[in-house]
Amino acid sequence: MKSKTGAEHKSQLNRLKRIEGQIRGLINMVEDHRYCIDILTQIKAIKSAISSVEANVVEEHLNHCVTRAVQSKNQNETKEIISEIRDLLKKTVK
Repeated sequence: MKSKTGAEHKSQLNRLKRIEGQIRGLINMVEDHRYCIDILTQIKAIKSAISSVEANVVEEHLNHCVTRAVQSKNQNETKEIISEIRDLLKKTVK
C-alpha cells in the first residue's frame, strides 16, 4: 500500500542518506584502525539514527495507512492492515 507524501518521503530519504554517510565514515574508521571506543561510539550513533527513522516510518504508517484503512470501513483492508501490524510487532518483540 503506497503511503508517502512527497515531504515525508523526502525527509526519510534525507535521514537515510545521512546514515549512509555515517556508515561510510565508520568504514573509514575501521580501515584506518581507529580507536575501538570511537568506532563503537559511531556504531551507537548509527543504530540510534536507524531507530529514529524506523519510529518515523511506523508513525507515518499509523497516521496514514492505518487511519485510511479504518476510515474506509472496508473490513478486508482493515483486517489486512491489522495483520501487518501484528506481524511487525512479533518481529520487533523478538
